[in-house]
Amino acid sequence: AIDTALIRLFTARMKLGLFDPQSMVPYANIDEKELNYAPPRALARPLADEAMVLLKNDGTLPLKPSVKKIAVIGPLADETRVLLGNYNGQPTHTVSILEGIKKEFSGAQIEYMAGTQFLSHQADPVPNSALTTGGKPGVKVTYTKLDMTNLNHPEQMKKLAERVEPNIHPGAEPLPSETEGVKPLAIRYEAMLTAPATGDYNLGMKSSGFFRMQLNGKSVTSSYGGDPNEAKLGRVHLEAGQSADLVVEYADISGGKPSAQLVWSKSDLAPDPKAIEAAKKADVVIAVVGITSQLEGEEMQVSEPGFLGGDRTSIDLPEPEENLIEALAGTHKPLVVVLTNGSALAVNWANEHANAILDAWYPGEEGGTAVADTLSGKNNPAGRLPVTFYTGTGQLPNFEDYSMNNRTYRYFHGKPLYPFGYGLSYTTFAYKDLTLPTAAVDPTKDLSAEVTVTNTGKVAGDEVAQLYLSFPPVAGAPIRALRAFKRVHLDPG
Repeated sequence: AIDTALIRLFTARMKLGLFDPQSMVPYANIDEKELNYAPPRALARPLADEAMVLLKNDGTLPLKPSVKKIAVIGPLADETRVLLGNYNGQPTHTVSILEGIKKEFSGAQIEYMAGTQFLSHQADPVPNSALTTGGKPGVKVTYTKLDMTNLNHPEQMKKLAERVEPNIHPGAEPLPSETEGVKPLAIRYEAMLTAPATGDYNLGMKSSGFFRMQLNGKSVTSSYGGDPNEAKLGRVHLEAGQSADLVVEYADISGGKPSAQLVWSKSDLAPDPKAIEAAKKADVVIAVVGITSQLEGEEMQVSEPGFLGGDRTSIDLPEPEENLIEALAGTHKPLVVVLTNGSALAVNWANEHANAILDAWYPGEEGGTAVADTLSGKNNPAGRLPVTFYTGTGQLPNFEDYSMNNRTYRYFHGKPLYPFGYGLSYTTFAYKDLTLPTAAVDPTKDLSAEVTVTNTGKVAGDEVAQLYLSFPPVAGAPIRALRAFKRVHLDPG
């Protein structure tokens, strides 16, 4: 078994040219002009359009021409990182949902507010006056040669220089002469942090390199790179006048010039009253909420309720966003909820009270365009759920129960919030004349099924015809299983 795995692995590596000189590797000789250029970008848009899943609609969508005032509320509306998921390339431009809406509804008055500080990346530089070392202003800074094998034992790395600097701001001060020509550098910052007022704070760094942060010996946040203008924050509680022990370890693993900045902001997760007032004045409210790949992912430092190290302990919409959409619904204006997520969300309250729910997932560089196209009706949504949306973790067995009973659509006995394969359209479809073989089928041969699908609505749209098989009650057999699907485009009639 090990030999089989190794042969597959190394065959793939050989095909990729990882053992050959760069001159022989076709992938190493692709002209940069062929990366991130017009044809693949043109492909990104229909892919994003096809990924939109309409979960609920009482007729509010598509938005009517009479809509002249749109309130876009939500912490993810003006974000682009969320649209890319993770393990991704970096487009030269990613269309945010807010940008897409502004362009598609250029004739309408659009007001945007985050509505809550939850998931916000807004933060200000921590002032020098908040940092001390040895009772005096400043930060103790230790420069070492980065040794990845001793990342968790910085004391074992070769120390190059040590001094006091005014702040935690790699790159702001000239580097010590002892570090000249040494790449990559590891920099350790130690200081006492004192807040001017008691409260919860978002504390972190703006950095394109690697960093991890501890306060009083507890992890706050960390990052392995990304947008240097986007703060990576964790939530901490600080008491006015009381100092907390702050340690930051930083390295630009690429070997580039150090560049980072210590930032913070007061944390208030309650719905913003100004956003609620903006909603009251609008013809329709579009709430952009959900989760991000910075909450759900692989081995991450996450300090939010419902998440543990990148895993999820709850599938509910995070409480600050739930409170926000409840407050928006209280304005009694039509409410459209747009979700971003890479896994199921138990949006039970929204399902009961919102006028429409659109799941955008992590739709890529043209994701904002696709959301706006779907809200306007330019794109008739036909995406279908690739996972079951349960009403909550209460419908599932214990996470440590590895049997498949009551897991996934194939073995689930309950009534989910939205089933696997579910998705609405702006038109309607009818099925008739299902034809199956009349004689017994050889289990080693294909089975053919034919059905007539008709667009019975008033607009053109795609339908995803899905074929499921049900199974006899044999131990281990699923209750049902998807065995084929086909997406077809049909004009009215």
